[in-house]
Amino acid sequence: MFTIGDFARYGRVSARMLRHYDAVGLLHPDRTDPSTGYRHYGAAQLARLNRIIALKDLGFTLQQVRAVLDDEVGSEELRGMLRLRRSELEAAMAAAAARLAQVEARLRSIESEGHMSVDDVVIKSVPAVRVAELTEVAAGFAPEDITPVIGPLYERLFPLLGEAGVVPTGPGIARYEDVPEGGGAVVVHAGVTVATPAGPLGDTGVTVVELPAFEAATIVHRGCMDGVLSTVQTLARWIDAGGYRSAGYAHEVSLECPEDRDAWVTELQEPVTRA
Repeated sequence: MFTIGDFARYGRVSARMLRHYDAVGLLHPDRTDPSTGYRHYGAAQLARLNRIIALKDLGFTLQQVRAVLDDEVGSEELRGMLRLRRSELEAAMAAAAARLAQVEARLRSIESEGHMSVDDVVIKSVPAVRVAELTEVAAGFAPEDITPVIGPLYERLFPLLGEAGVVPTGPGIARYEDVPEGGGAVVVHAGVTVATPAGPLGDTGVTVVELPAFEAATIVHRGCMDGVLSTVQTLARWIDAGGYRSAGYAHEVSLECPEDRDAWVTELQEPVTRA
C-alpha cells in the first residue's frame, strides 16, 4: 500500500487532485485509517488513475469520466479515443505539443498493463557520491512542471563547471524533494558527479553536495524522459509486490545521454525500506 503522497508521485498527479477524486466518488483509496483519516492506495489503482487522466485530457468532465469508467470502456476503444485527441492536438498551437506527449505516455502505460516485465528491477546498494548541482523549485512533479525547469538547469550547469575548471567524473544525477512548506511544489536538483570538495563553487550558484549511500530499487529506462511513466509505474508495482516501501523520490542517473533524446539510457534509483 502507498501513502497518498507516494501514490500521487507514481501517478504524476497532486495529492490534492486525489483527494478531490475521492470526494466526487471517482477514485476512492483502498483503505482509509479510521483514527487518522490517512488515505492508502494500492498499485492496482494506477490503472484507473491512468484512465481518469487520459479521459480528462480528452476533454471529458469528471462526471463524464465516471460514466465512461462505470461502463468499463475497453483498452481498444480508449486507445482510439486517445488517438483521435492526438490528431486534434497536432493541428492545434505548438504549445499543445507538451500535453500531447503526456497523453501518449498515459496511453503507453495503459497498453502495457499486465504485460510489462518487472524482471529488470534490481535491489542494490547505491554508494555515496559527490555531485555538483544547480537547484530550482518547480510547481509540481508533473512533466509539464519538471521539464521546463530541469532542462535549463543542465544547460547552465556544464558551462559553469567549465568556467570553474571542474571536470565531471561520472554521470548526471537528477533528484527531487518536496519543498519544506508543502503545497505540492518540488525542489529540482540537476547535478553531475564530481571529485571537488563539498561546498559552494565560488559565485557560480553551483553547490557541491555529498549524497549518502542508500538501498534502492532500480530499473533502466530507455528513451526520452517524457516517456518515463510506464517505467516508473512498473517500478512502483514491483516495490508494492515485493514488500518494500518507497523512501523518497527516485534519482535519475544518466547512463547514456546522446543528442538523440530517444536514445537516452537512464537508471531510476528509488530509495526503499522494508514495509
